[in-house]
Amino acid sequence: MINDTKKVLIVTAVEAERDAVLRGIRSTGQERAGRIDVLAAGVGPAAAAAGTAAALARGSYGLVVSAGIAGGYAGRAAVGELVVASEIVAADLGAESPEGFLSVDELGFGSARIAADASLAARLAAALTAAGLPAHAGPVLTVSTVTGTAETAARLAQRVPGAVAEAMEGFGAASAAKQFGVPCAELRAVSNPVGPRDRGAWRIKEALAALEAASAAAAEVLTS
Repeated sequence: MINDTKKVLIVTAVEAERDAVLRGIRSTGQERAGRIDVLAAGVGPAAAAAGTAAALARGSYGLVVSAGIAGGYAGRAAVGELVVASEIVAADLGAESPEGFLSVDELGFGSARIAADASLAARLAAALTAAGLPAHAGPVLTVSTVTGTAETAARLAQRVPGAVAEAMEGFGAASAAKQFGVPCAELRAVSNPVGPRDRGAWRIKEALAALEAASAAAAEVLTS
């Protein structure tokens, strides 16, 4: 763990994700579970940032982890597999221009990228692999509008080479963590491919089961 005198805060969007994480953590024992708080802060980066900041202001935490389900990029993370963020990217934060999309980095208004704690990310990926859970490391995108077309998926993949997944809360939680000087990580289970919106292709139950298993495997890393 980053600081063994402080607790870990895991932030999800919705209760179903929170409950899956809690089931996984509690399966590892009460002592370990007692060192991790899990918060369902709401959907989207603003809700995640607000909820995370409020929790950090109230408690003493040594690490923030954004966790939940996500869309996986084709050829990089398949449905039911796991992703660990190497960096957390606000992929649609910027401006349109005649020349194309301009990130806030290019506009000079800050940065749309927050690096995950590299050592922790490596240990998380190793723990998942050791538990027999397929895991991939790479940039995880935060978007305010879930991708629903092949064209948007291709643009985002080109914008952030190596992106493994997209979700809606990581950058918000990571931004709050950064403001408080707390390291961050992001762990996601893939429920659907990024691209054309097809509810029939979603495997939310399977992704939540993978998230539960991942949380159990990750608990030792987070608290040791």
